[in-house]
Amino acid sequence: MSGPLAEVLDGQRRADLQRAARALLKEPLLTADGPYADEFRLVRRHQAELREWFERNVGWTLRTDADAARLRKTPGTLTDATHPAREATRTALPFTRRRYVLLCLALAALERGEAQVALGRLAEQIVLAAADPELVAAGIVFTLERRDERLDLAAVVRLLLRAGVLRRVAGDEEAYISGSGDVLYDVRRRVLAGMPASLRGPSLVEAEEFEERLVEMTARTALDSDELRFRAIRWKLTRLLLDDPVLYYDDLTDDELAYLTRQRGFITARIGELTGLVPEVRAEGVAMVDPLDDLTDVRMPEQGTHGHVTLLLAQHLAGAGRPVEPAELARRVRELAAEHGGFWAKSAREPGAEPVLVAQALEKLVALGLAEHTEQGVVPRPALARYAVGEAVVREPGAPPNRPHPPTPPDTIVKDER
Repeated sequence: MSGPLAEVLDGQRRADLQRAARALLKEPLLTADGPYADEFRLVRRHQAELREWFERNVGWTLRTDADAARLRKTPGTLTDATHPAREATRTALPFTRRRYVLLCLALAALERGEAQVALGRLAEQIVLAAADPELVAAGIVFTLERRDERLDLAAVVRLLLRAGVLRRVAGDEEAYISGSGDVLYDVRRRVLAGMPASLRGPSLVEAEEFEERLVEMTARTALDSDELRFRAIRWKLTRLLLDDPVLYYDDLTDDELAYLTRQRGFITARIGELTGLVPEVRAEGVAMVDPLDDLTDVRMPEQGTHGHVTLLLAQHLAGAGRPVEPAELARRVRELAAEHGGFWAKSAREPGAEPVLVAQALEKLVALGLAEHTEQGVVPRPALARYAVGEAVVREPGAPPNRPHPPTPPDTIVKDER
């Protein structure tokens, strides 16, 4: 087939492939009846091409069946803790240490259980598992005697519902929390089997320190040749460009920087072809900008009080150009409240709210690669320059109303909002 029809069909195939790839990057576990059911069908249709691309370029495996598609992702940086699991509610609060432990215990109990389970029965199994002496020695206490413990368990279950591991048959989690009822779930075993993303099971890892265990769980093979070492570097760089808002040259080793310098055009072109992300290269690093602005778990700017405070503090940090202590940022929030408080929530205007507002803003700025914590204070990173406010321009009466803005300085990287 040739001609205009062939071009249309080829363009549609590329669009469908890109849509499927973006869905996997947003939700590495897709189910046939989940919120991304249409994208799941596209993943199934293009599974061979997607599997080959992810395996070759990032070392991620893609498993698909009639129920689910699972992209087993390994992050470019194992120690990055700025993108935690979050509640499947509007608050989207990050998971605590205890909730992570409960999630692991719940998965273990479900793996050994039946095709259906009641929340009360699951809770009993988790309580027994949490009594393990090693967990107790690590400070994990879970007895279901307090309401906050039931809230933690409900948050874990709702995460599993969102992932498609569980399907609610009857009941409601709120009733269980209040002690007035129970909930019955179907356990979807194929989806459950796809939850672990590590290359090696935790029980096979011999290291004791957390960081060493992460390395062993994600290691592919011994790097005993130049080809394998270059492949590992390519995988890491591509992972960083896909997952992180900004890749800074200063964060790379000499070998990684040399490889990126030689292969940057090839790597960014391959990413752009699959995902539609657009490379923006600056003196300090590279950002893969998303024109559709939906490959993100952290947005900026955003509406609401916290979004406004974060943006205003970003402007302050960008203008400071030096380390800033959190206490100084709290004082700045008090000043801003006098000017903008009429647009903020009442709780944000109350005395003593400043440290919480600063902490929430910094959490977002650090997650986006716009700032970092150091011993000297909070340090703005180059991409934060996008939020610097320039000098005011006074226009004489009768002058043209739309004067062009000066271009972004060539040594300033532009933020990616993924």
